Amino acid sequence: MTINEVYDRIESGPLNPVWISLVPRDVSLQRARRAEGPLAGLTFAVKDNIDVQGLPTTAGCPAYAYSPSADATVVARLIAAGAIPIGKTNLDQFATGLVGTRSPYGACSSVFDARYISGGSSAGSAVAVASGLVDFSLGTDTAGSGRVPAAFNNIVGLKPTRGLLSTKGVVPACRSLDCVSIFARDCGVARRVSDAAQGFDADDPYSRTGQAASPWLGGAFRFGMPAPELLEFFGDEEAAALYRKSVADLEALGGIKAEIDYSIFGAAAALLYSGPWVAERLAAIGPFMESHAAEMNPVVRGIIEGAKRFTAVDAFAAEYKLRELRRASGAEWRKMDVLVLPTTGTIYTHHQIAAEPVKLNTNLGYYTNFVNLLDLAAVAVPSGFRANGLPFGISFIGPAFTDSALLSLAGLYHRGTPVGAAPGCVSVAVVGAHLSGQPLNRQLTDRGARLLFTAKTEPCYRLYSLGAKPGLVRDPSFTGPGIEVEVWAVPEDKFGGFVSLIPAPLGIGTVMLEGGRAVKCFLCESYAIASAEEITHLGGWRNYLARSSSDQVVQHVPRHVR
Repeated sequence: MTINEVYDRIESGPLNPVWISLVPRDVSLQRARRAEGPLAGLTFAVKDNIDVQGLPTTAGCPAYAYSPSADATVVARLIAAGAIPIGKTNLDQFATGLVGTRSPYGACSSVFDARYISGGSSAGSAVAVASGLVDFSLGTDTAGSGRVPAAFNNIVGLKPTRGLLSTKGVVPACRSLDCVSIFARDCGVARRVSDAAQGFDADDPYSRTGQAASPWLGGAFRFGMPAPELLEFFGDEEAAALYRKSVADLEALGGIKAEIDYSIFGAAAALLYSGPWVAERLAAIGPFMESHAAEMNPVVRGIIEGAKRFTAVDAFAAEYKLRELRRASGAEWRKMDVLVLPTTGTIYTHHQIAAEPVKLNTNLGYYTNFVNLLDLAAVAVPSGFRANGLPFGISFIGPAFTDSALLSLAGLYHRGTPVGAAPGCVSVAVVGAHLSGQPLNRQLTDRGARLLFTAKTEPCYRLYSLGAKPGLVRDPSFTGPGIEVEVWAVPEDKFGGFVSLIPAPLGIGTVMLEGGRAVKCFLCESYAIASAEEITHLGGWRNYLARSSSDQVVQHVPRHVR
């Protein structure tokens, strides 16, 4: 869609409730003409608690509005990558809510049924993408605001690791927990946007960088799910059935289901609004609230005013409790590689939310509120429809800095896109004592390595027996059967220690697999094969061991029996 078509579509209807303000059409046309970079030509919307120079930042409260002197860091990076901002979008006021109805600019609805809420607080940003008005959008996510609206509008919502995307130029909700989130129609676009937007920002004290090893990606993966008694769908049986189908679909993709104790994560979730973290919301807008309380949404004002009941002692006590829960959650993470949950247990109508605004909002956070408190990353993706046409979604959740791996797995689930290599890992082919079931395999498994697949080398490799281990040598003039190998994903931070254990005459080099893929592999120095037995014709070390075992059996059979 051209820039003019984008503006024509937006201007054909009322600005609210999706949009609060628009970049002038001529400014966007100028940017489009000179756009260069990895996101060149992609259009995006920005939640109106994130600064865009030239447009007011309202945080969903007209009395709070100010004119920023610069773009937020994340916006500036996206523009530099060629993306074109179209305008600012509606939100639950001060990003306080998961419903998308707490705004003087109107209540957003799900694009599938106007009777139902859009989810919040990043309501307008999600609807702008789901309506096809922009290619992607920015939201924020403290308690689930980048995931709940994705589920209610059948799009992808990435909640990055805290600090991976700078929050400089973002109106704080809970500053120690806030994340800039990304909405897109598929995980591929979300990844491109995330790659362009992330990077260390010295002006943001919470900014950080990193990439966690995800050796499980590309092989069998263990996905955690709550025990049945801890699943909660608030009477929505269709959502429960869709979640069960999601679990079955993941098993069909090679996932291994593991039940976990979700009560630990639920206890962390409860801390967010019933604990002193709500005081961060008061810290963010305290002076404004003192003089403008009457101009705030009454539900939002009531939530933030509730912070006054907490003391510094309460804050420390809650932090101690959170530390205990983080430690306890570690035992559950040892059972799984990724946690897969319903993004929400159900969806509500505007009428239902108006009747019980706080209780039902709390219900919507049952599967989302703990994620930032426990320093996790998450990707929400579509996962089917109810009979009434309303969408259901699931979330893939992992430890900090597993964003790339989560996007890959979520993309495979959502659209069947290739998974790709395991982030933060080195692919290593093993040919002998490190194979599964062999004596040195623990040198891999103790370092968290995971088996990705078995393969053969290209035909130009020879294999020799060096006694208790084999030696693999490349001979460009030779054409053989290819040698059987296992390819393992070894975490980068464990790779050096693994290599240090390799004795001469072996070393690590690069081997070409059948099909042309290059991976690291055990190779042998040529001097060691001068008097060694060549076993290439057997095709691999396991076949050699089987032959040797068979020979020993024959040698022990009495002559009169042979």
